[in-house]
Amino acid sequence: MDKIKGTGVALVTPFNHDRSVDYDGLESLLSYVIDGGVDYLVLMGTTGESTALSKAEKIKVIDFCKRVNNGRLPIVLGIGGNNTTNVVADIKSADLEGVDAILSVSPSYNNPSQEGIYQHYKALSESCPLPIIVYNVPGRTSSNISAHTTVRLATDFKNIVAVKEASGDMDQIMRILKDKPSNFVVISGDDSLTLPMIYMGAEGVISVIGQSHPKEFSDMVSFALSGEQESANQVHYKLYSFYGALYAEGNPVGVKACLECLGICKAVVRLPLIEASSIIRNKLGNLLKQ
Repeated sequence: MDKIKGTGVALVTPFNHDRSVDYDGLESLLSYVIDGGVDYLVLMGTTGESTALSKAEKIKVIDFCKRVNNGRLPIVLGIGGNNTTNVVADIKSADLEGVDAILSVSPSYNNPSQEGIYQHYKALSESCPLPIIVYNVPGRTSSNISAHTTVRLATDFKNIVAVKEASGDMDQIMRILKDKPSNFVVISGDDSLTLPMIYMGAEGVISVIGQSHPKEFSDMVSFALSGEQESANQVHYKLYSFYGALYAEGNPVGVKACLECLGICKAVVRLPLIEASSIIRNKLGNLLKQ
């Protein structure tokens, strides 16, 4: 599926100082990443603090992003959870006009077996009219989707078209790349591992740093996908110091601080997250000056 290849950016949800949604900041961010050359937009992911938004806020933010985007880039919408019945209901009730694919994170907290994970995505596949991207992020869910389960899902369900792999387990990722159907897309879920993953056969990334550095990171991914390894490596190592700093105090804490330094939106987050410390702010500010 070509629409989800290249650089997707997992958008933050900007907030005002009273923690209401900052739509001016959101419009600035959308313009910044679209003009910066990213390939598609990802709404309502972890980086968007979707768990801290009310249902009404989610609907309003999604509609706003669709309107500002105005069809310029494909949109991937995050719909996930650990209650399969509720996730199916959310998919069925969502306004999917203008949405190109669904990103659905593996169930957290329940700690399901591999068969339970398979049955969860089977239920989603049977109820979803759009392509589905499986999202494996065991650092947040405390549950890993094995390579075998990922390949099984890719083989058994035509509308399960990709996996966003954020396990950090390169052996597992290579097993997926080795055994997957040819048309199944592997997407990096770790900015710092994007380059080696592409060299092994991945076809892009859903990125956090791609919204603070849309042109540079998109260029790096494009270079890597076109075989321009030296150029890709140069950008990777130029951005390398940002990778740690952006995640040092949690996501999207770091990238929001970076976006504030750039004058795009405020660094405000909603509890239980708290804003970046002065140490991280200063570090990001100094890196941006280099």
